[in-house]
Amino acid sequence: MKRVQFSSPTLPYLFLLPQMAVIFVFFYWPSIQAVKSSFFLEDPFGFGSSFVGLENYRGILESAEYRSIAGFTAVFTALVTFFSLSFGLLLAVKADAVIRGNSTYKTLLISVYAIAPPVAGLIGMMFFDQHIGPFVRFAALFGWDMKVGLNYFDTAFAMVVVSVWKQIPYNFIFFLSGLQGISVSVREAAALDCRSGFRRFWTVILPLLAPTAFFLFVINVTYSLFDTFGIVDVMVKDKAANNPITLVYKVYMDGFRGNDLGGSSAQSVILMIVVFVLTVFQFRFIERRVHYN
Repeated sequence: MKRVQFSSPTLPYLFLLPQMAVIFVFFYWPSIQAVKSSFFLEDPFGFGSSFVGLENYRGILESAEYRSIAGFTAVFTALVTFFSLSFGLLLAVKADAVIRGNSTYKTLLISVYAIAPPVAGLIGMMFFDQHIGPFVRFAALFGWDMKVGLNYFDTAFAMVVVSVWKQIPYNFIFFLSGLQGISVSVREAAALDCRSGFRRFWTVILPLLAPTAFFLFVINVTYSLFDTFGIVDVMVKDKAANNPITLVYKVYMDGFRGNDLGGSSAQSVILMIVVFVLTVFQFRFIERRVHYN
């Protein structure tokens, strides 16, 4: 492999400088400020602050409400990640097998990804509207009086459905690319060795998609924890007390609605630690089962 030669030893660092500056300004600096604020009781009007040590963290961890929201966030993340990956993979397999009209089929599936999360939440509320929502009418056929925005379980169900619907196209794109990257010779050899399509997919195709699946697993967990904020914000209708919310939305509620800057900063630090632990777990234990060759 030929090594790249630069005329000046400082030139590579100059190329990296703009990206590092963006990372520092928009990630490291806010993170440092959040950690600092978490040890203080901030005046909501910005007139001063009092050092309280770990009191903000103690109050959060002892709160039954926070533990309940953390439990819902864990279930919500697991459901959204599982169903988003499952449906994305299923549609990718079907699209890979389509011969005629495959361009139209793929375009219709991918187009949903262009919708912003708040818009997806608004569309979801239209589908789950008590008066005109088709999903509500369909549920009524089975005796389910769905009241999204008022009933805890109904709102949680709608949040999961809309979040999964929003993320499926992203997974579909990568899974389809992975499937189309598998050589024809491998597919033909697998077809000769195994007549069962399901078994052939499970033993040959899916292991070859493991790197793509692992990447999407990490992305989907992050999406469920953070990028669903816009969907949650629209669907709870400012009635967080009666509806399920996620940890990232509670940070927003306490910080920007409740003016508890110290408490919301402590929550954001806890959330960063949780994401860090999950990331380490994913790369240390799950990635071991992924084979790139």
